Amino acid sequence: MEFQYSDSNKRYHTLDYFYKHKFHNKVFKVSLNAGFSCPNIDGTVGYGGCIYCSKLGSGEFAGNKEKNLIVQFNEVKNMMNQKWPNSLYIGYFQANTNTYAPVNILKEKYETILKQDNVIGLNIATRVDAISDECLNYLEELNKKTYLTIELGLQTIHPTTTKLINRCHSLECFENMVKELRKRNINVVIHIINGLPYETKNMMIDTAKYLNNLDIQGVKIHMLSILKDTALENLYKKENFHILSKEEYIDIVCDQLEFLRPEIVINRITGDPKKEDLIEPTWLIKKFCVLNDIDKELKRRDSFQGKKY
Repeated sequence: MEFQYSDSNKRYHTLDYFYKHKFHNKVFKVSLNAGFSCPNIDGTVGYGGCIYCSKLGSGEFAGNKEKNLIVQFNEVKNMMNQKWPNSLYIGYFQANTNTYAPVNILKEKYETILKQDNVIGLNIATRVDAISDECLNYLEELNKKTYLTIELGLQTIHPTTTKLINRCHSLECFENMVKELRKRNINVVIHIINGLPYETKNMMIDTAKYLNNLDIQGVKIHMLSILKDTALENLYKKENFHILSKEEYIDIVCDQLEFLRPEIVINRITGDPKKEDLIEPTWLIKKFCVLNDIDKELKRRDSFQGKKY
């Protein structure tokens, strides 16, 4: 079997492969915490945030917001340089909602990172209901100057789950923002979560299939993490809903990959929680075992991304 977007044992379109062929160089994303809030926390669209979101705003491996952005950036860069000198970097604004501020503040933070040596682009994680028209215009300008990617949380297409997890935006709102970004030729990466409470395997596969209808460039597939001090922890203690086993997760991910268009870049294929904060599932701690088992299962099936597309 030869998968067209691979030069290794991978049977799906990895981010590493994509960067290597686009930039002809080793590229790293440097996770940053710019100290933004979220409209789903402060009451603009909702209170308390999504039920799975940690106190770090899903930025467990982003920098320390008490340090300025250049210090955060250099800490990661210096570490990476020891192993891979002459690398290129993408600033990854990860924690909370990274377009949720006036444009002059966004501009200051983004362009601080773009001025650093060997930075070739930005990845900006945000919500579809936190990008103003003024912000869209600025992102369009930025996209002409650097390699820009906007990461949007979808998590699920199913309204019952969306309500349960306190997502606080509609699928229609999501679709409209994807269209607005793509009208401006801005790259879009979508986050989805497997294992959300009470979702069936077919529901998770339907979420992945839905992505084929959108003009998107990448997807991040996460496994639901139940973290300490979250609303999700309280729900789990109260209702003890089913947590996917590692085998169930791998089976679902391989099915999702088979249905996804092969040119969609798989930016992430498992979760990466902090061990000390994780309640369930404990198998997530062994990230490389999960990645290897996905490779083995695709090989066992003699399958690859897009086989059933």
